[in-house]
Amino acid sequence: QVQLVESGGGLVQAGDSLRLFCAASGGTFDSNAMGWFRQAPGNEREFVAAISRSTFNKYYADSVKGRFTISRDNARNRVYLQMNSLKAEDTAVYFCAAVYTASNRVPTTTTSYDYWGQGTQVTVSS
Repeated sequence: QVQLVESGGGLVQAGDSLRLFCAASGGTFDSNAMGWFRQAPGNEREFVAAISRSTFNKYYADSVKGRFTISRDNARNRVYLQMNSLKAEDTAVYFCAAVYTASNRVPTTTTSYDYWGQGTQVTVSS
């Protein structure tokens, strides 16, 4: 069983940066692909970014490409989401997710992930 805890959210102004953290425990961290998703009020949870178990592959939603960067530290069992040039439409609860993979695939759908954190709120004021 994998437990995920997100942190780093907050209230910022448009154009600012934030770095989200996800700490994992249980399971074998470097056997998991890791993803970030977000959910705004009244909206479905949507894909933001994902990284393969070996960091070889990364994938981003078009809406964040060029502004957000996903990374991971397998020695510390952590995954990060660096968010730059934040916009009001980035306001949401951000969730970290994990799934065991035997390859360097990068899942991008909510149904592909088995483990989820509780989320951290990001609010961007315009």
